[in-house]
Amino acid sequence: MYEKILVPLDGSELAQIALPYADKLARVLGSQITLIYVSESADDRYHHMHQFYLQQMVENVKQNSERHFDNQERKTIKIDSVILAGDPAEEIVKYAGQEDIGLIVMSTHGRSGIRRWAMGSVADKVMRATKQPLAIVRAKGARPDMLGERSILSKILVTLDGSKEGEAVIPHVEELASKLQAEVILLQVIAPDYHIYASGGPEYGVYAEQQMESMKKFVRDYLDEIIARLEQREVIAKAEIILGTAAETIINFADQINASLVAMTTHGRSGVSRWAIGSVAERVLRAGNTPLLLVRTSETITGQYQESSLA
Repeated sequence: MYEKILVPLDGSELAQIALPYADKLARVLGSQITLIYVSESADDRYHHMHQFYLQQMVENVKQNSERHFDNQERKTIKIDSVILAGDPAEEIVKYAGQEDIGLIVMSTHGRSGIRRWAMGSVADKVMRATKQPLAIVRAKGARPDMLGERSILSKILVTLDGSKEGEAVIPHVEELASKLQAEVILLQVIAPDYHIYASGGPEYGVYAEQQMESMKKFVRDYLDEIIARLEQREVIAKAEIILGTAAETIINFADQINASLVAMTTHGRSGVSRWAIGSVAERVLRAGNTPLLLVRTSETITGQYQESSLA
């Protein structure tokens, strides 16, 4: 699933925060890492500097292995690099698609001292355009020297909404958790109120206690089914159901349990609480503090869900 991992870099230390995550994943999954740098043009006069920079990053990844991984984990991985010319986001998305990249790992808010393109905006554009799974590491407040700790990627918070689209992230979590031996927590947020759009404008109501208990039981049974599926892959998981606003609840709960990764799909929609994962993912990305794994739902799943919703 993750045979090839792509890491976009821009020459900044903040962008390099993504490297330990890619390194950890590559070592436990047996993946190949490709570092990508996008320059202004093919005849960029700093081309040799970009090459030197990427070579240096390759050596840094190898040195990180010697410092932070034991002999069993310290496997030899293949790392290469590529320099392209053009718009950073467009070239990253195009390259990932052409090379069948299994996962893009990148940081936000990095800025290059050589060419000065904001990784924050590039990550945002890549998130909207790529079909590949995308792991986004927030650079805000992070310290590169602390990212080699063994606790990296040890606790995965999976947000679900009850839809088949939302479950698209599950195979990815199974793969990661089984190889990383990570703890998995399933989270479903239930809105305590509902909106009705009438001719006079939106009207708001609060679920009765009996309705809320019925919804909780429905969600609990649903999450138990997911847990049973994960256990078949020898992944130990537990579930949490919380009342609240989706994005805010996800962010706060991730901080509360000290999650090392939040995993979610985009464009899922719940039949219970009716919140769009696409919108929630953007809010969690912008306001959250935890690395985020985003998996885009396939057109096949989307089509099936739309047909079942209309039936």
